[in-house]
Amino acid sequence: MISTMAATTTIAAVAANPSFPCAVSLSIPFPTPRLADVALRAISVDPELSPLVNRQMSTQNAVLKVDYRATTNRMLRVATNSFMASLALVIEVMEKMDEDVLDQTASAA
Repeated sequence: MISTMAATTTIAAVAANPSFPCAVSLSIPFPTPRLADVALRAISVDPELSPLVNRQMSTQNAVLKVDYRATTNRMLRVATNSFMASLALVIEVMEKMDEDVLDQTASAA
């Protein structure tokens, strides 16, 4: 199941860009590269609303990589909380609707 996946988080106090000194990098593994790409495409349609936050997303094999940069820790927290809520919804839909996930769930039972 997707919901049992572990994410790797790296927090940098000082990012390369002085305009965005707060940063966090997330690596979220998925069972397949296709599911990581689906998550990327589903979440990327919602741009960051604040000009105080910069988000870069990509996939590497079956891992969704997300890099956030923000002007303050508060803005970074708000942006990553919103991202996590969106990611949780995408994963929930995958678990209920996606054939690859359904096949893995049936195999595990």
